[in-house]
Amino acid sequence: MNSLVADQSIQSPSIFLQSDLNSIDLSKIPHHIAFIMDGNRRWAANHELPLVAGHWKGAERMDSLVQAACKLGIKVLTLFSFSTENWKRSQEEINALMELCTTYLDQKQDLMIEQGVKLAVIGDIEKLPSAVRDSLNRSMEATAKGENLTLVLAINYGGRDDLKRAFDKIADDLLSDKISREEISEQLISSYLDTASWPDPDLLIRTSSEYRISNFLLWQLSYSEIVISDKMFPDFMAKDLLDVIATYQNRKRRWGGA
Repeated sequence: MNSLVADQSIQSPSIFLQSDLNSIDLSKIPHHIAFIMDGNRRWAANHELPLVAGHWKGAERMDSLVQAACKLGIKVLTLFSFSTENWKRSQEEINALMELCTTYLDQKQDLMIEQGVKLAVIGDIEKLPSAVRDSLNRSMEATAKGENLTLVLAINYGGRDDLKRAFDKIADDLLSDKISREEISEQLISSYLDTASWPDPDLLIRTSSEYRISNFLLWQLSYSEIVISDKMFPDFMAKDLLDVIATYQNRKRRWGGA
């Protein structure tokens, strides 16, 4: 199964043809894209494969997505990798997802360094298995100097949990007089969230024709454009990312106006 994630064909520098790039305005690329990678399990079922095969195929597609983001000049790519609700799945599937995470990171660390990708994580990672935490920490340390793209993995992440943990920290700082009640603002709340280091997403992409945000970045997506793809994530190609960006560029962002 691990051979899926080790596929070298998607590492080709010619991931886009020039004719592909002509479909978008390269001067108006979204700075931050958030992505709900949905459909791995349905893809496996449709191909009469075990569920874990869908997740490994999704990991292969994630690799292609990261390379495409680097090529296009996207600066932040946040991927919903494992939600706080995913703990409700079978233990077998959870174990497979944890193994996938460590294997993927260990296999792709050198490639991330080569591509200038800096790895970051959001979510309550203290509840993850120690092997996963160790792998994440190794990769974050090894890629810390990457300047082309920040790849943010949302692992054991939930938007409500993010807000709850932020409010806990704000309450602690209020009680210890580090901040005053008068200082509380939207900007201050944002600074306590897991995503404080980056601007809010310009664009949210969700695959597999699901019209929900599923407890992902609830605060941060307030003014993000949302594009839904009918493709399941293992079938979402680099060219599909260009189509989504073209859709995004053809919209007029009103920022709350009429």
